[in-house]
Amino acid sequence: MAVLLLGISLAVWAFLIEPNRLVVRQQTISISNWRLKANGLRIAAVSDIHAGSPFIDEQKLRKLVTLINDSKPDLVVLLGDFMINERFYKQQIEPEVIAAQLRALNVPLGVYAVLGNHDWWYDGAKVRRALEAAGIKVLDNEVVRLDVSGEPVWLAGLADVWTRPQDITGTLSKASPGEPVIVLTHNPDIFPAIPQSVSLTLAGHTHGGQVCLPLVGRLVVPSQYGQRYAAGLVIENEKKLFVTTGVGTSVFPVRFLVAPEIVILTVNSAGSN
Repeated sequence: MAVLLLGISLAVWAFLIEPNRLVVRQQTISISNWRLKANGLRIAAVSDIHAGSPFIDEQKLRKLVTLINDSKPDLVVLLGDFMINERFYKQQIEPEVIAAQLRALNVPLGVYAVLGNHDWWYDGAKVRRALEAAGIKVLDNEVVRLDVSGEPVWLAGLADVWTRPQDITGTLSKASPGEPVIVLTHNPDIFPAIPQSVSLTLAGHTHGGQVCLPLVGRLVVPSQYGQRYAAGLVIENEKKLFVTTGVGTSVFPVRFLVAPEIVILTVNSAGSN
């Protein structure tokens, strides 16, 4: 009986409680080539909203926007997969409706996005038009220069590795040499190809595996690298990647020890710590 009750409790948590949570997580990242004047830049990183999946309706989108605005970041980056394609459990929310809710994001340096595989499987061009009509700039192998406390910081948005052609070299060549570059992309599997000159890469896509079992780890991660880029801060050869576990769910509406999250990243110079 005790085992049965435990199993029922865990199932309720995994299918009804945790997928419906939305936590704000803080993370500080130190970067070697960061400009001291730009220290303290706060970036809200959000991915895999999957609007229309269980627990992600217009009310949850409004809550997402409120939590971000209340956290007072300087910049918001949306890392793809606004849409959902699991037809057996979704309730379709059109990209124009999603964008209308996200329009209320209010940050001084703006809101920027890349698209993910689900967006392109749905209709990437339509998703982009909806977001840009709401004032959210979509970067698809494109860059934008920000002024952070008088210092230049470049955002470079790379196209989704599963569904779009990549142009890493061509995209990064549009940024001024020697100035800090933050790469935005949906799928972290591109990270090994990112050059050393990039200050930080931000990605989503993995959902952190959605389930992380004690002593076992993440059972399924949609990555050719397994758990290597599943979640959180990854440092390889002094390059830095941060992968957020996202907001919604895909395939199965379950999360266990992988809470839906908004991540507030504070970026500092390594020399200032």
